[in-house]
Amino acid sequence: MVKRPAQQPVQELVEFTDDHDRPLGVMPLPDVHRQSLRHRSVLVLVYNLKNKLYLQKRSEVKSLYPSRFDLSAAGHVRSGEARLDAAARELRQELGLVADRLRLVSAVPASRETGFEFVTLYSAGKFAAEPKPNPKEVSDGMFVDHAELAYMVGKFRELLTPGLVLFFEKRVLFPLDI
Repeated sequence: MVKRPAQQPVQELVEFTDDHDRPLGVMPLPDVHRQSLRHRSVLVLVYNLKNKLYLQKRSEVKSLYPSRFDLSAAGHVRSGEARLDAAARELRQELGLVADRLRLVSAVPASRETGFEFVTLYSAGKFAAEPKPNPKEVSDGMFVDHAELAYMVGKFRELLTPGLVLFFEKRVLFPLDI
């Protein structure tokens, strides 16, 4: 019997960019993060029928912000992938949801505050179905209203990702805010 070497996990390839979001090259995501290179990410908002926002609790094995609460779905734009396609992929991969349409809500430039990511925020709208978190990506989740999230940001900021706080403070997370 021939013994085969263990397969290495496939590394996600992303484009790193200049400060105007123009692609400069392609690299594995861990290398881009380690070198603090600018790159692209997406966040997706999911609401229930009561207009409560779903927050995911990131898996404890995530390299960045493990076990912190984040927006509904989050991820990086792969090399050659459109932002909208990345948002739909992350929504499906992390929560098992497919949106009829994704609406652009906001975008912020890459900075130290965003982890050098050009972040694009989309809304998937309201869902009657409950999210089905992928345990490899998401350890838990919950729906919150504006007041509950305001309390979390005020009292438990260290339990939240910087992106969640950033967009909460920009007042774009709840339909009445936008």
